[in-house]
Amino acid sequence: MRSIWKGSLSFGLVNVPVKLYSATEDHDAALHQVHDEDGGRIRYKRVCEIDGTEVTYEHIAKAYVDGEQTVILTDEDFASLPVERSKDIDVVEFVPTHQIDPIMFGKPYYLAPDSKSTKAYVLLRRTLEDSDRTAIVKFALRQKTRLAALRVKDDILVLQSLLWEDEVREARFPELDETPSISAAELKMSRALVDSFASDFEPEKFTDDYQEQLKTLIEAKLDAGDAYDTEATFGRETEEGGEVLDLMEALRRSVEQKRGGAEESKPAAKKKPAAKTKAS
Repeated sequence: MRSIWKGSLSFGLVNVPVKLYSATEDHDAALHQVHDEDGGRIRYKRVCEIDGTEVTYEHIAKAYVDGEQTVILTDEDFASLPVERSKDIDVVEFVPTHQIDPIMFGKPYYLAPDSKSTKAYVLLRRTLEDSDRTAIVKFALRQKTRLAALRVKDDILVLQSLLWEDEVREARFPELDETPSISAAELKMSRALVDSFASDFEPEKFTDDYQEQLKTLIEAKLDAGDAYDTEATFGRETEEGGEVLDLMEALRRSVEQKRGGAEESKPAAKKKPAAKTKAS
């Protein structure tokens, strides 16, 4: 794994150099948009709505629109914010773990020690384990101030981002204003049904059936030769990471592919009968 952030975790006078890693990854098959007739890659252009020109990334800025006016914010503007210069994860408080509603949990990250001495890291980990509390921390990542919960999982410190309080919508449903009466017999039967499904949670028992079947379908189409040459349709990668598409080569391959398909599907030509000649 490659770290995505480096800084220090601090509480009181204790300072722990750490590296941040994404704790999760997407297992979905990567799908692209293509032209259904020839497999050509569909790409989107960044076009200015004023002058109609295509804009490169280095000339794209962020802006805030209040309805009547637009304020453009540059990289220098963001760099001037003090929170963006901070490389600290500051512990704000230690709270009982059960007080954090799971609805507030966001993306999880692993925190690994970034020092030859791991004593301070282990000290904080042991403190969290022994106190049965979760540390609430604040830090900056990707131009946003984050609130997060710091906890322990398998001897590793885990930083799990938290939603801000005003980001959680209030649950208000008029349908539940009147509570229907539940009989003791109905509740007993419902609990019996729950008991029949009771088990310990083992994540490895569950798989993403849709993605597995999708990958099986893709493999079957590859094995059957039902595919296009990627270099001809998507272009080839350069050392700089860009893509180069040889237009003439792509056209030639497309024509050959179309011609080959047409000849395979063309019925065999019938022999014309010999022309009759008149007797002289």
